[in-house]
Amino acid sequence: MGCIRIAHVVGKMVNGGVEAVVMIYYRHIDHSKVQFDFIVDEDSTYIPHEEIESLGGCVYIVPPYQKLNKYIPTLIKLFKENQYKIVHSHINTLSVFPLYAAKKAGVPVRIAHNHSTAAPGEWKKNILKYTLRPFAKVYATHYAACSRYAGEWLFGKRSMGCGEVTIFNNAIDLDKFMHNENVRNEVRKELEIENKFVVGHVGRLCYQKNQEFLIDVFGEIHKKNPYAVLMLVGDGPNKEMLTKKASKLYLTKQILFLGNRNDVSRLYQAMDVFVFPSRYEGLGMVAVEAQFCGVRTVISSKVPDDAKVSDSTLSLSLTRSAKEWADNILQKSSIERINNGMYAKYDISKEAIKLTSYYIEAARQ
Repeated sequence: MGCIRIAHVVGKMVNGGVEAVVMIYYRHIDHSKVQFDFIVDEDSTYIPHEEIESLGGCVYIVPPYQKLNKYIPTLIKLFKENQYKIVHSHINTLSVFPLYAAKKAGVPVRIAHNHSTAAPGEWKKNILKYTLRPFAKVYATHYAACSRYAGEWLFGKRSMGCGEVTIFNNAIDLDKFMHNENVRNEVRKELEIENKFVVGHVGRLCYQKNQEFLIDVFGEIHKKNPYAVLMLVGDGPNKEMLTKKASKLYLTKQILFLGNRNDVSRLYQAMDVFVFPSRYEGLGMVAVEAQFCGVRTVISSKVPDDAKVSDSTLSLSLTRSAKEWADNILQKSSIERINNGMYAKYDISKEAIKLTSYYIEAARQ
């Protein structure tokens, strides 16, 4: 069997989230055995064309799924022309659309991969998610998820329990995320926060990630520690609302909006505590990364237990007040110590080998 070329449907690339997971696997996969092509919506804001093409992959721009009358015919034509044996879709409940197109195009292996769940508050999104969820298995031949929780949510406890769903950990390059005091000092100097208590957060600025609550929490922290700063890494639709909130609370100078960055592994090093108050998560990979960097981590109880790789990571309910969160965050703690076994679980070199074997086995069926 020669090199297997796989169509990865990643939806909108915005320099984070799901596409970041696919990209790290792509960087570490054995390209003599497996090659990735990326199927990307035309309204994406960040597409790493150069890196993908340098590794031997292709990028195909397609209409967004909102234009189904154009989206599905475009995918059918693309899948037929390239004669893919495997289509791997990462767009959660929306995978029903590209996998339908893949079946119509005669693609034998069609993987539905779930990276997320749902939560109250995003009613428009949730209507779509819950409407499409019953169709998750209709056109898929294989099921995958980033965590047991995400697998159960989309495919059901029965499928999860009988081994029909394969878990692929959102692994990382461990060497990049080990605690490094020199890097910590370097970054804090660059950002002019050498003598500050740094509360950090990485995530798209959107409802799911709940940064408006985080700013309330930080406001309580700042009352007790005037040397505290909040580092927000990421961009998104809520940025304007969040900057106005920071101004209203007189915290503009204390909150660093750093936008999308390509050096997140360095930024973790500068943090004293990482706070992740998400309303829902399929996993919450940034919390895992922060822990591997040795940063004390506080997450919401809506983040799956799979994201807790250190015994000292604290999980708090979103029903608790901002003041209660602040009090817990300000507690002193030593550097995070990772649980035994987690190094192997999140080691991208090992997980990439697992994914390669999965593709080879699937292509033989």
